[in-house]
Amino acid sequence: NIEPKIYPFNLEVVFEDEEIAVINKPAGITVSGNTFKTVANALTFNLNKSSQQDALEIPTPIHRLDNQTSGILLIAKTKTAQIELGNQFKNKTIQKKYCTITIGKVLANQLINTPIEDKTAETSFEIIKIVKSLKYNNLSCLKVSPKTGRTHQIRIHLAAIGHPILGDKLYGNKETLHKGKGLFLCASEITFLHPKTSKTIHLKIEIPHKFKSMLIRERRRWKTYNS
Repeated sequence: NIEPKIYPFNLEVVFEDEEIAVINKPAGITVSGNTFKTVANALTFNLNKSSQQDALEIPTPIHRLDNQTSGILLIAKTKTAQIELGNQFKNKTIQKKYCTITIGKVLANQLINTPIEDKTAETSFEIIKIVKSLKYNNLSCLKVSPKTGRTHQIRIHLAAIGHPILGDKLYGNKETLHKGKGLFLCASEITFLHPKTSKTIHLKIEIPHKFKSMLIRERRRWKTYNS
């Protein structure tokens, strides 16, 4: 047996039992891949090994979040949980909600269903708050619910309607970057059925502080300039 690589990196554990765990992934770390410093390699360092008979040697993320996206990540600790949660994702019964800040004034709640790479993709969002901004005219804070899970789906869909996410280097332009602040996208809520008990689990985390401080600062700067 090859010893698993363990990356000694502290992760915030939102929920954990014998079957599953939910962690709050920081922005700037990759979930898994051909590199040592990943969430997957840090899970053994942060989670207790399951005592179930079908315990996985290494806890396994059930889905992915982009490197620059922070927030809720669902982890399987047993083979049963891995299969069951995988099926829930496949059947689109797991609900995820994200918080984001986009460039410009979004005018109404909307459902976007533009295909991505010829595959169906569906994202709905509701407006939480709009603030005035000197640099961007307006910034919109949205709660986003993707119904499908295409790569970069939320980022592609919001850019497609002319409201790229603040800090998005890939789908925005130079104007959308805010130095040193990263991407303003956080997976903030998840609802799923527990793989063993079938009970509904709903988990919610606090939005990173940078979201609130960005909106407050931009509004204050605009007010100062326009008073």
